[in-house]
Amino acid sequence: MADLICFSHLRWNFVYQRPQHLMVRFARDRRVFFIEEPVFGAEHDFNEISKDTFSNVHIIVPHLSDDGNEISMRQKQLLDALLLTQNIQHYITWYYTPMAFLFSSHLQPQLLVFDCMDELSAFRFAPSSLKVAESRLLEKADIVFTGGHSLYNAKKAKHNNIYSFPSSIDKEHFYRARENRYEPDDQKELGHPRLGFYGVIDERFDIDLIEKTSAARPDWHFIFIGPVVKIDPLTLPQKPNIHYLGSKTYSDLPVYLSGWDICLIPFVLDESTRFISPTKTPEYLAAGKPVISTAITDVTKPYGDLNLVYIVGSAEELISAAQKEFSQNDKTKWLEKVDDFLADLSWDKTYEDMVSLMNKTMEKNKTNLINGENYV
Repeated sequence: MADLICFSHLRWNFVYQRPQHLMVRFARDRRVFFIEEPVFGAEHDFNEISKDTFSNVHIIVPHLSDDGNEISMRQKQLLDALLLTQNIQHYITWYYTPMAFLFSSHLQPQLLVFDCMDELSAFRFAPSSLKVAESRLLEKADIVFTGGHSLYNAKKAKHNNIYSFPSSIDKEHFYRARENRYEPDDQKELGHPRLGFYGVIDERFDIDLIEKTSAARPDWHFIFIGPVVKIDPLTLPQKPNIHYLGSKTYSDLPVYLSGWDICLIPFVLDESTRFISPTKTPEYLAAGKPVISTAITDVTKPYGDLNLVYIVGSAEELISAAQKEFSQNDKTKWLEKVDDFLADLSWDKTYEDMVSLMNKTMEKNKTNLINGENYV
């Protein structure tokens, strides 16, 4: 099997999400090299190479000196050194960040995959050159996947071999929340009802919504799990009924979820959330928990349209939806609808479908090459 080189803007040990789910599966039958963004401050440039404890994924952290000159060239040199020292000869390249193409465009992979999981150019502190880098990457990519339907619609005219793969789920992992009765120490003393959120807390987080809702219902407890990045933690609402429990491991999430009454997706509606497809939506549902979300396009369609998730636009609507949910005594029919919807959804299926499309693309490329035709 060809090795796989993955270029990611997310660190392997940050938050367990789409890149980790897919790369762990690829690593079952091939070597996977997960290359993170560089860390600065080293005395000299070098690659830090480690192996994930639970998989065969090799994690590569480029360390660069503070010399700001020719950063792309130095990253290219470290990349070439990696291929040489690890004897990487036949490989597939997989991109989450177009910025990596600036120092890796010289590679000659058997297949170039762009898994466009987010519209990174809309995120805070996005490099000004990101859109140019993405255009170059789209020109060279053999196949493109998108992290949701809205992102697919935004990109489909830019490539002729593009497919939508919305957020998927490890159902068995989150089903555990339905049966768990253990309460972690930092949550067990908190009162009910509990409304919870886990994930990265950043510029997408609707601070005003949480501020107003928690103030209007001081008897409700709001629990937030995850790292705070790109925003000042002091700007987050601070109230006795708001609890920030910090980052938790992926394995611990079902334990925390099991103690919540309602799960939240409290994102602002702006350019940074226009194309997102939150992985937590099906995860919350698999845990058997009601979900209240703002009107994120890929949550509204299909989850809101199927009445699997409450869609709200204000603190008043959030409170009303929560009160309606609290009044529901029998959730059997709703849970049956949830399980029917999730029945064919899994990261294993997503992986298998992606591999099938990749194989078809490689076969087409071989045929075109033999016939002397140009191909993407």
